[in-house]
Amino acid sequence: MKLASLAEDLVYNESKPAINVLLETENSKEIRIAFKKGQIMKEHKTPYPIVVEVFKGEIVFGVNGIKHQLKTGGLIALEGDIPHDLLANENSIVRLSLSKKDKVERVRSVETS
Repeated sequence: MKLASLAEDLVYNESKPAINVLLETENSKEIRIAFKKGQIMKEHKTPYPIVVEVFKGEIVFGVNGIKHQLKTGGLIALEGDIPHDLLANENSIVRLSLSKKDKVERVRSVETS
């Protein structure tokens, strides 16, 4: 058994989204991304499928240039190799579910502002 919390020990970075691994399972890595209003993750791709959940707040999730507004409780799933980007419309907490095969370092290396 493993326990984690999306809401506890939350720290926002001033200059870029804060990325923390909450836990790993046999199949996935669960990551919390804390965005301050206006922060972005520029367009990027992942080699494996992902699921993104807005735990709190509101983001614009771009997929191949099409913008999707996701609010608290919203989910989106993508297959691998699909270009996407994120913009926080307000302070937001996002849960990212990655394949176990994917690397957290790849997420941390995405260009932000």
